[in-house]
Amino acid sequence: MVDHARAARLAKRITTIVASAIGSEIKDPRLAHVTITDCRVTGDLHDATVFYTVMGASVDAEPDIAEAQAGLAAATGSLRSKVGAGTGVRFTPTLRFELDTVPDATRAMDELLARARAQDELVARAAQDAKPAGESDPYKHDDESSGES
Repeated sequence: MVDHARAARLAKRITTIVASAIGSEIKDPRLAHVTITDCRVTGDLHDATVFYTVMGASVDAEPDIAEAQAGLAAATGSLRSKVGAGTGVRFTPTLRFELDTVPDATRAMDELLARARAQDELVARAAQDAKPAGESDPYKHDDESSGES
């Protein structure tokens, strides 16, 4: 029987253990700018997918994703041992690391919203001094008397 609440608790615990281990215990320079963002555990608690992002060493530097992937692949066994010791479950889940694409998607959405705002400002400026092509109020109103008798 699948217990989703237990899987969610285990995923949260795995996230904490892996992030802590990468930050303080594993001394691989390739993992210096890796941040653990999320974890998902299957219903049978046998497989865990750990999501991560890689930040650049400086503002202008591009993150080295391939190096981070290699560092995580090299540290998977050690991280799995730490997860097993820290969770106390009968079967330690296998760990699979995936690059988190949410920050990139967020950045793309922010750029789209900025372009939409700029277009809205252009339209608002163009409409500011515009005059209607026909009457100023082309709609019929009930309070006006109609010409029909």
